Amino acid sequence: MIKIDKLVKRFEGFTALDNLDLNVKKGSIYGLVGVNGSGKTTIIRHLSGMLLPDEGSVTINGIKVYDNADVKQTVGYIADDLYFFGNYTLNGLKKFYSSLYKNWNNARYAELLALFALDPRRPTRKFSKGMQKQAAFILNMSIMPEVLLLDEPIDGLDPIVRSHVRKYIITDVAERGMTVLLSSHNLKEVEGMCDTVGMIHAGRMMSERDLDDLKSGVLKLQAAFPAGTPTGKEKYVNIGLEVLHYEKREHSSIEMLIVRGTDEGILAKVNTLNPLICETLPLTLDEIFIYETEGISHVSAN
Repeated sequence: MIKIDKLVKRFEGFTALDNLDLNVKKGSIYGLVGVNGSGKTTIIRHLSGMLLPDEGSVTINGIKVYDNADVKQTVGYIADDLYFFGNYTLNGLKKFYSSLYKNWNNARYAELLALFALDPRRPTRKFSKGMQKQAAFILNMSIMPEVLLLDEPIDGLDPIVRSHVRKYIITDVAERGMTVLLSSHNLKEVEGMCDTVGMIHAGRMMSERDLDDLKSGVLKLQAAFPAGTPTGKEKYVNIGLEVLHYEKREHSSIEMLIVRGTDEGILAKVNTLNPLICETLPLTLDEIFIYETEGISHVSAN
């Protein structure tokens, strides 16, 4: 459905995207995560047709996006830095959008307008940032997009509005087969919605995996050993573990580590060290991202 192949983008000598690949299946919700400046918004602007690749290709349904009005008809885009025309009201924007998009749905517009309780006669420039996000969501969902691009979609929204947004997105994915790519620094929101997660760092794709596979491939555990047993990361590396993070707090006998691999394989190896205790702990997407990024940064520095 969405495919980016070996994409390179430079701005005044700075390489924002470096040989980046990205693949999104039709009817899925794809979460794009990375620290500020990693290239998330640049990727989305390529997918919306705003930017021309320096190298590589960006396609939707096998068709190049840039300068292609037919593809753009099928794409909704809610940017982080919203812009509305002058004194346009929501009703004015409705007329503008409905004149551009052949699949505009008046019933959907009326339904969402009532749900979010926005004044359609008030100039959108007078809306708060959260209200502007709601307005953008109403307009973009009313064009009945095949692809929805969301850049930090829930910033500035209260919990009730967030719930409405998630519900409509998930319903359209399930009922219409809409495909969603969302970029967010709020990993809890990504974790709660997405099928697949792409982690980018310094303009490169670090990993692109199903959320379940991503979580099952990294394990957090804590262990304790008899007094006098050497501590440190090395003893785990020496038994063949790929340790992403290790720590031992002062005045504590507990060692905590994040390890890549399967539960059974990791625990079997740690048990060869004869620990007094060894148990797994819940691992969040935030932790996976932090420790994988730390690993990449460490390798790059060396």
